[in-house]
Amino acid sequence: MFKIINKNQIETHNKKYINNLKKDYDFFIRKVSRLKININNIKNELMNFNIAIPSWGVETGGTRFGKFPLKGEPNNIFEKIEDCAIINDLIGITKSISLHFPWDNVEDYKELREFTKNYGLEFDVVNSNTFEDLDNYKHSYKFGSLTHTNKNVRDEAIKLNIDCIKKGIKLGSKALTVWIPDGTNYPGQQDFSKSLDRYIESMKKIYAKLPSNWKIFIEHKPFEPGFYSTVINDWGSSYYSAKTLGEKALCLIDLGHHLPNTNIEMIVSRLIYLKKLGGFHFNDSKYGDDDLDSGSINPFMLFLIFNELTSAKQKKHLNSISYMMDQSHNITDPIESLILSAIEIHRAYAKSLLIDHKILDKFQKKNDAIFCLNHLKEAFNIDVTPLLEMIRYESGNAIHPIKFYRNLNYRRKKSKTRAEKTYLINKII
Repeated sequence: MFKIINKNQIETHNKKYINNLKKDYDFFIRKVSRLKININNIKNELMNFNIAIPSWGVETGGTRFGKFPLKGEPNNIFEKIEDCAIINDLIGITKSISLHFPWDNVEDYKELREFTKNYGLEFDVVNSNTFEDLDNYKHSYKFGSLTHTNKNVRDEAIKLNIDCIKKGIKLGSKALTVWIPDGTNYPGQQDFSKSLDRYIESMKKIYAKLPSNWKIFIEHKPFEPGFYSTVINDWGSSYYSAKTLGEKALCLIDLGHHLPNTNIEMIVSRLIYLKKLGGFHFNDSKYGDDDLDSGSINPFMLFLIFNELTSAKQKKHLNSISYMMDQSHNITDPIESLILSAIEIHRAYAKSLLIDHKILDKFQKKNDAIFCLNHLKEAFNIDVTPLLEMIRYESGNAIHPIKFYRNLNYRRKKSKTRAEKTYLINKII
């Protein structure tokens, strides 16, 4: 930790704000004391929280119209890790990185692991990419990967996923996330049942290569790039696949991978009950799979999701869950967006810990809808900012991470040592 930022710099920064923070924190403690909760237990929960940074998330995102790169952007996985390290130095709850292969391929994985350890970071879930063709591929994923009608294409996609497992083992990872783009754009293009059968057949071969202590996460998505059908299109098909494969197969929920107005918190609850919830990709959306910053559109929904998670954890119904951000930062500095997103996720979790779930259960049994809603709203409306800032301060991180980061001029400094990126912008005619 503190390889990018000098710890003394953070201490100097915090001295400017600690007096006001102590006043705000004292007010917060007096307010929540009415709830008769143990604030130290809550602080311990929040201090132990971790959410992984996606390696691709520290790059500028884009759309089919093009990308607008920033100066000082990372050009390889080692530079990406430097950017991930500065985020964790500032907020302290992003101690792991999720890699994507073949994007993050390197020659020496032992070197990559040691390099990352030196920054106080470790590797989380690894992800496979069968949604685009690379130069060395013998076959194309244009019409599918694990579900392709051509067995040779399926075999290549299976091999790629097994290679991801082998790389993950070298890096200390314990899980693989599989998302496939397979689907159709036209009615009649594909036999829906046969494509699902091919998916299960392919996944069984990947599942068989999992180490005993590994998991495989199945990620669903209702549309894109196929706009008529997707093979693994909803949590039902994801659950069916995970149930068919075995105990090590679980479902992953990407918050953007749902149709508008879907009750995502209910899906979370059901998958917990079915013991098949494995992890999250956090982002936000307005229209579809928008990959917006977490909490930027619907913070109340984020809170309701954590309400289900916290309730299940207190009842000892919750398995170990992998949390990761998966966002596209098209016009912002990705580092700033990831900092704010992680804080918003932390905020939602903190508010969920203020809920008295025993009281909520009691009034749910009485069918008192207004009391139950108000009980949730009271927790949601409490400003937990002083609590999160105090946790960062006590952990040696920055009270105001964005202010610190901007004063650091990190991008300007990196632009002097990193090659500038250029992108070919697609012209729409």
